[in-house]
Amino acid sequence: MEKMKTALSQCRVCPRSCGIDRTAGRLGWCRAPYLPKVALVSRHDWEEPPISGTKGSGTVFFSHCNLGCVFCQNHDISQEGFGQEISVERLAEIFLEQQARGFHNVNLVSAAQFIPQAAKALEMAKVNGLHIPVVYNSNGYESLEGLRMLEGLVDVYLPDFKYWNDDLGLEYSKVPHYRETASQAILEMRRQTRKDVFDSEGILQKGIILRHLVLPGQYKDSFKVLDWVRENLGENAYVSLMSQYTPMHKAKEIKTLSRRLTTFEYDKVVDHFFEIGLKNGFMQKRSSATSEYTPSFDLTGVLDAESFIKREENQS
Repeated sequence: MEKMKTALSQCRVCPRSCGIDRTAGRLGWCRAPYLPKVALVSRHDWEEPPISGTKGSGTVFFSHCNLGCVFCQNHDISQEGFGQEISVERLAEIFLEQQARGFHNVNLVSAAQFIPQAAKALEMAKVNGLHIPVVYNSNGYESLEGLRMLEGLVDVYLPDFKYWNDDLGLEYSKVPHYRETASQAILEMRRQTRKDVFDSEGILQKGIILRHLVLPGQYKDSFKVLDWVRENLGENAYVSLMSQYTPMHKAKEIKTLSRRLTTFEYDKVVDHFFEIGLKNGFMQKRSSATSEYTPSFDLTGVLDAESFIKREENQS
């Protein structure tokens, strides 16, 4: 726990590098508290096939975020802070509970602001028998210092590469230097995982799937992201091209973001993917552009395992 406290006493866990003392209750840019804060523990069947497979991915949704995306579909937890503070010991229990439910992996969703706490909880869980792959589901805005706390604890990285043009990062996510920061973070993720390893069922055991959400009017920006992937990660890199953009949150009030992606725009990005020689892609159907896939955040599974069972029974 001492290592965790030291990291949070002058918090530079993410690239914002606020330097505030979270152990004393002070809040930085992300507004995340000292204790880990979780909004939902769930089964996710709609990640990429090598993540969700047939048994689902054991997602753990963390509250708060170091970005301020105007189109965030999870804004009630990322920006409004809904969730429940729990102990690091309880977080370790949650990881083990997700394993006991038979999921392919434990999936940490947007945990950048809680890396020291998550790392300690993973250490504790592994000592107590956690053996399924750990997925780190990230917006891509990560510090090298933070990622290195996860080395040896995370098996699969699932980062976004949102923007090439830094002006888009500032306008849409309130984030400076996104391209440089995300590209360095992804290369660190690649260093840690070395190569992509799948089991006999096609489930990713170790490696990276890089995600890119194509935005309205920005398909040429997407070209540049893919060019970077081809040059830096190689032709065999696994890339998930998402067409699911839906105007949500503040995006409805912004002219350039107030519409859905067109088929033409998405097809142009898919065509570019193949034209530059990339081989391993996951594409989305236009029907994915809906808010129906946004989880209902209600603290299921956070404080106790019984609430998870009740939710599953109600949904079946």
